[in-house]
Amino acid sequence: MAATQTTAVRGSLTFLKVAIALQTLAIFFQAATAGLLLSSAHGELLHGVGARVMYGASMVYVLAAILAWRPGGGSPRPILHASGFLVLASVQVVLGVARIPSLHVPLGVLMFGLSVLALGQVLSRRLSERTGTRR
Repeated sequence: MAATQTTAVRGSLTFLKVAIALQTLAIFFQAATAGLLLSSAHGELLHGVGARVMYGASMVYVLAAILAWRPGGGSPRPILHASGFLVLASVQVVLGVARIPSLHVPLGVLMFGLSVLALGQVLSRRLSERTGTRR
């Protein structure tokens, strides 16, 4: 029983890492395509597709946080972080559709920073588990 639960927790944490990495990559793609908006006719199409992928990745992050929390019975804090990020992504989409770059761009930078921070925390937790040190 313990081996099965440990495997489920590890699998959930791996899913969480992949979800955060996907979200971070999608936001980085958004930054690149934002620059293309200024210089290419295809920039708007790519940015729009990227927005949908980023929003979907934010939803997957919420799901992964729930699945990582449930089997191990750990802290629900990652769920709060993921849900907060989904709220930020929703605001970001609204600002983008409304074409308010004065708020859309800084929020995008903030979201990228928060996503990189979340990814770093999950990866450093894994590193500390491997070395046996406690964070």
